[in-house]
Amino acid sequence: MRRRSLLIAVPAGLVTLAACGDDKGDSGKASESAEPSAPETSAAPPPKIVDGPLPAITAGKKFDEKPTVAKGSGEPSKDLAVKTVIAGNGRSVAENDYVVANYLGQIWDTGKVFDNSYDRGARLALPLTQGQIIDGWRYGLIGKKAGSRVQMAVPPTWGYGKQGNPQAGIKGTDTLVFVVDVQGTFNARSSAEGSEVAQDNIDLPKAGTNTDGKAPSIKVPDAAAPKELVANYVIEGDGEKVGAQDSVLVQYKGVLWDGGKEFDSTYKRGQLTSFSLQQVVKGWSQGLTGKKVGSRVLIVIPPKLGYGDNPPQGSEIKKDSTLVFTVDILAKL
Repeated sequence: MRRRSLLIAVPAGLVTLAACGDDKGDSGKASESAEPSAPETSAAPPPKIVDGPLPAITAGKKFDEKPTVAKGSGEPSKDLAVKTVIAGNGRSVAENDYVVANYLGQIWDTGKVFDNSYDRGARLALPLTQGQIIDGWRYGLIGKKAGSRVQMAVPPTWGYGKQGNPQAGIKGTDTLVFVVDVQGTFNARSSAEGSEVAQDNIDLPKAGTNTDGKAPSIKVPDAAAPKELVANYVIEGDGEKVGAQDSVLVQYKGVLWDGGKEFDSTYKRGQLTSFSLQQVVKGWSQGLTGKKVGSRVLIVIPPKLGYGDNPPQGSEIKKDSTLVFTVDILAKL
């Protein structure tokens, strides 16, 4: 089990905070969906990758448009079939990257769609890491570029195995067909991208503007903490704005106003995190709403919008602490 982020492992009793979760967050998935997270065992040998056969995409042929896929014809390959339907020109996907994508999955034999993110209006963000995602995705997407549409036919060996996924109606003998629109790919060194914004207020913390994937510095002034929320651009990106109902993929670092001690950081864990803005403290949800993807945001959260007198157990956050964060918004999900 991965270490839970303090931002998601929130205390009970604050009505705006959701129940505990792991670092993957909710990402808006429906309860009956079958996101391609890994089955309990995932130790198959690397597959041979072939070009087909693959069923035709009959409608929704543009990138990021919900596709319609024909039922599989004949016997599927026993190998992993992968085809780049639309070639993108973004960053290449590497193992252990977080891939942000829209996707549709259906069963070869019946053509039954068992899951798709297009209808949910929430993109997937999952790491291409063994044990975190089915091996068909892990092997099939590596080397593909952001902006690409990739179609795959995944045999059970590199899908859900002999146990299948009964909740989604997937049997242990089913080959699965996926269409994946790769929106972006990110790793533990991903940073904000944009224009630096002046930090002129001497009574507020000053955040580093480095974009080398290392944690930015946060210098807390020798001044009284603000009583109201502060949410200022440090680096302003040019991506889409984040809405109050959205989920995001981020890098972040948190320090205490009193003493400037770091208490949580994705940089230190070497792992990005994603979550819904409905899962986190009010200071985060209010501070990130309306901010642009690609930005670094300085957020100063007074106790009334943070953890108040009920900080997370086992953390270094004391009662009524003012919290200071830098948040790099890498993607909206």
